[in-house]
Amino acid sequence: MTMHLTNYKDADHVKLPMRSVVLPHPARFNLYRDAFKPWLDRLLIILAAPLVLPVVGLLALLVMLQGGNPFYSQLRVGKGGKIFRLWKIRTMVPDADARLKTYLAANPAARKEWDATQKLKHDPRITPLGHILRRTSLDELPQLFNVLTGSMSLVGPRPMMLQQRPLYFGQTYFQLSPGLTGLWQIADRNNCNFTDRVYYDETYGQIVSLTTDLRILFKTVAVVLRGTGC
Repeated sequence: MTMHLTNYKDADHVKLPMRSVVLPHPARFNLYRDAFKPWLDRLLIILAAPLVLPVVGLLALLVMLQGGNPFYSQLRVGKGGKIFRLWKIRTMVPDADARLKTYLAANPAARKEWDATQKLKHDPRITPLGHILRRTSLDELPQLFNVLTGSMSLVGPRPMMLQQRPLYFGQTYFQLSPGLTGLWQIADRNNCNFTDRVYYDETYGQIVSLTTDLRILFKTVAVVLRGTGC
């Protein structure tokens, strides 16, 4: 069954099967997506800044008290395959990369989980405060800076890491700006394989509109309140 806009409201319970997606032709100009959406993103960020900046400052201070840089950045793949630097509040220990490598080498089950989802449900790198930040998605607030500079959008595909690009077989991702939230985040979120994200991205590319984005933003609030992040 292919998910259309008519059953989009039930996306929380839908996983798209592999045969339901036909990869699109190169994107045609879309007035909302290509012209209106980027400026609406920036306007909303500017309006929210007086509320968001104090929260980011407080969280950064709490992370600093634990030791280390309060912010974490990572290169991601953006629109058109362009590489950009994504910002987050740090939720992991300073030697996270080395700890992950050691942990996966010693735990075959964790290695299998990582290969399938590019995540770990029980990640030894995350600090106690980091668990709270991730469950509430507060660690992602610095990405509003990415939205303001145009490398991301409020709504779009989940930003892809460089090493994930060879695993990604879709096209629509590269026609859109990665999003702070999106269809994948409000649906299976952390319970689907990495490759399943392609189907959500392709579907979002077909139904992108102001109404769609507003629905996703409202549903994101509900997801954050439920604390289903990781």
